[in-house]
Amino acid sequence: MKGNPITTSMIPSIFTLANLLFGFLALILVIEQQYTLAAAMIVLSVLMDSLDGKVARRLSVSSDFGKELDSLSDLVSFGVAPAILTYQAILYPQPDYVRYIGLGIAAVFALCGAVRLARFNMLNITTYFVGVPITFAGGFMALLMFFRNMLPWYIYLGSMLVLACLMVSRIKVAKLGK
Repeated sequence: MKGNPITTSMIPSIFTLANLLFGFLALILVIEQQYTLAAAMIVLSVLMDSLDGKVARRLSVSSDFGKELDSLSDLVSFGVAPAILTYQAILYPQPDYVRYIGLGIAAVFALCGAVRLARFNMLNITTYFVGVPITFAGGFMALLMFFRNMLPWYIYLGSMLVLACLMVSRIKVAKLGK
């Protein structure tokens, strides 16, 4: 084999793909009713998401491809996976009216996450975020899952709704380390 099959510019994408892999595994674990492990996979996605950007900046290899791949991975790991996890583990076992409302709010959470990511990609702001980052929202919902035997169902419903609204809000959120 000639040359190095992995170039420096590919390294951040490996972390981004690990983020996506953990999000995918979280969804599989939800299907298998392994809710704590699913939440742990989302937390690992948070770790990979924080590393991909740091590695890209450190190696000076940021790219449009990496930005798009990151957004697609984030939508799965921090939008879809936490919404489905929360719905299935917390809201689905509730009475029908809670289940249906919960399904709607879970869908709104994922959709607001998609809108937030699209808006982030359009803006060229480097000193702050506009709206709460999806990584925080999805990570927070995953962390709440570790307390599912202690907290009432409506905390999860309310948290998803508030976080969905905050993701698409116009509030300025400081970037850590800036």
